[in-house]
Amino acid sequence: MRIAHLDDEIYQLDLVERAITAMGYHYFGFERGHQLLNQLRTESFDLLIVDWHLPDTTGIEVVRWVRDNFELKIPILFLTNRSEELDIVAGLTAGADDYITKPIRLYELNARIKALLRRSYPNTEANLIHYGQFQFNLAERMLSFANQNIELKQKEFDLARYLFANCGRLLSRSHLLEAVWGIAADIPSRSMDTHISTLRVKLNLRPARGYRLSAVYGQGYRLEAVSADAIPTPAE
Repeated sequence: MRIAHLDDEIYQLDLVERAITAMGYHYFGFERGHQLLNQLRTESFDLLIVDWHLPDTTGIEVVRWVRDNFELKIPILFLTNRSEELDIVAGLTAGADDYITKPIRLYELNARIKALLRRSYPNTEANLIHYGQFQFNLAERMLSFANQNIELKQKEFDLARYLFANCGRLLSRSHLLEAVWGIAADIPSRSMDTHISTLRVKLNLRPARGYRLSAVYGQGYRLEAVSADAIPTPAE
């Protein structure tokens, strides 16, 4: 998971970074609102943690911008000194999903982050997951369409699984590298393009099969469902 944190106080950034990396997530810190907003134009994150008081804007404005500019809802957690009931109501009304007041209580922060991620990206323990006529067998690491197996290499399966699990989201190249190849991965853009092109061909991703895989110039890739039947459903 990639978590972006916006706070103009260095020691707060350091504290939250240590907490998030200890949880096994990837941390990205920002001291100015415009830095985070500029990054969001080309990068993708799984969760945003936002302070209220910032040198160049307010957390409220950042949250509103995110809600106005992203079709899919990114979970947002307010982490701020403002503790009045009206402040909490204003933050949640602006579009935040949760609200914590400082000073930071690390166990609470850990629990709130995990709860938000569980709600926003629910994991299933089922061995079989259906997306339209596509079926992922997680136990055997097999993908099929209409009960016909599709031969995939390990990374192709992992990439396909991640794209389907995040259907509708615009995923940046670095996001996919971290999720599929690991944070230390260093593969050229051409290799990423090759993997994407291979999946398009092997999965025959076209509207008639319920899905479309598109490249968004300068940003990344998005798998989209183009059929009402292309909805993920777990099976025992």
